[in-house]
Amino acid sequence: MQPQIFNKLSYFLPETVLIVTLIVCILADLILKKKSVIVTVIAIIGLMVSGYFVYLQYELGDVSLFKHMIVIDPYSIFFKFLFILSTIFILLFAVSSREFKEGDHKNEHTYLFLALTLGAFLMASSVNMLMMYLSLELVSLTSYVLAGYTKKVKRSSEAAMKYVIYGAASSGIMIYAMSLLYGFTGTMNIYETATILSGIGSTTNPMIIISIVMVMAGFGYKISSVPFHFWTPDVYEGSPIPVTAFLAVTSSAAGFSVMIRFFATTFLKSFVNVAGAWQIIDGIKWTEIIIVLSVASMIIGNFVAIWQTSMKRLLAYSSIAQSGYIMLGLVVANQAGLTAMFVYLMAYLFMNLGAFYATMLIANKLNSDSIEDMKGFGYRSPFVCVAMGVFMFALSGVPATAGFIGKFYLFSALIEKHLLWLALIGLLNSVVSLFFYIKVLKYMFLMKPDEGYDSKIQYGYGYYIMLLLFIVPTIFFGIYFVPIVRFAEASASMFGLR
Repeated sequence: MQPQIFNKLSYFLPETVLIVTLIVCILADLILKKKSVIVTVIAIIGLMVSGYFVYLQYELGDVSLFKHMIVIDPYSIFFKFLFILSTIFILLFAVSSREFKEGDHKNEHTYLFLALTLGAFLMASSVNMLMMYLSLELVSLTSYVLAGYTKKVKRSSEAAMKYVIYGAASSGIMIYAMSLLYGFTGTMNIYETATILSGIGSTTNPMIIISIVMVMAGFGYKISSVPFHFWTPDVYEGSPIPVTAFLAVTSSAAGFSVMIRFFATTFLKSFVNVAGAWQIIDGIKWTEIIIVLSVASMIIGNFVAIWQTSMKRLLAYSSIAQSGYIMLGLVVANQAGLTAMFVYLMAYLFMNLGAFYATMLIANKLNSDSIEDMKGFGYRSPFVCVAMGVFMFALSGVPATAGFIGKFYLFSALIEKHLLWLALIGLLNSVVSLFFYIKVLKYMFLMKPDEGYDSKIQYGYGYYIMLLLFIVPTIFFGIYFVPIVRFAEASASMFGLR
């Protein structure tokens, strides 16, 4: 028994490295007793080592661990790479964040980011409903602390409180729905649940539909989907910008990872894909629910963003709309849709983190994230504002950017599924989004700065290099997108086959 346990633990090395790194960072923080970049360096090294072990698992196929609580497969590996990359970027964010430099805190944010990444790892690998809930709670509890990190700022404490209330309510609803499914099937494993549901003719039972809706409350809250989005603008505005970026990318991607696996497994009548399509149990029309949430998220996110005057709130509603776009791939319910979601998530990482980083650089100088205060900033710091323009156009889906490629694959998958009307709604919403994205650039380049504020602003070379780390992939993958498409196809090809 013991050799078998140790053999299983060898597949858990990426998560083990994160745990060890987290502990080392805490000890280093206690020893240094001051703010130090050393803790950040330790965390980044630990993430790279964890990424190396994830890479070694890429050829494993499917491996089940800990009594079928989690699995190692290409699907989870894709998300783990995404989590590692985004967390490294966020840690570099934090080094230059004015909000993290002020106050009594030292390096607590570093190991909180690591803890959230660990929870995201487990969310991507979970195939047991109890494990899904526990890993989601690990991410959520860490997010609450990070949201209220600048405790001396009133709006930060308010954001954390709202986050806790919404999170507790949605998590409670979700775990109740899972308990209903457990009571109905007698198992927490989503593959066993699918087998039982497909074999007992449960499609007419209203409890199943109720459970689907209630589970969506938990997942929808994590991905900022309408109508579970109400916490998003306030939390994004009140949190430090690196935390906001982390919630928008890493936490949201973690929500998508567990939501896709749950819906694309629990309600399948066969784990063998036919022409790449998932064989959903007859009568369980969860795709219709996803369509409603997707369309609502796109419309409300884009139209409400038009009226925002805070850059952080604008990006919050942009994130709500982006979650609507990403859910379009789940509506398709086939391998092409899943591949499109993967491509978009990878593109979203670079363009959204880039937008938040440019916002942070501007806010550091202006001591404000108000769009009106950015008047004429394009004259004062052209490079930063041109970079912001690249990210704004990418988020709206303008050609020659990674955002365009992501939306192209999503809309193509919809059209192939004969959902032209849904693709058209997504396209029209992309046009609407151009209005508020260009509004930001209008203030930067077409409006002159107020009198006395026309001096040039200089940043260190490190800041420009960091911006280039986002600009280059955003443009490069918009022109030569074969690498991320192949990676997405390879990660999606084995999903759902048991």
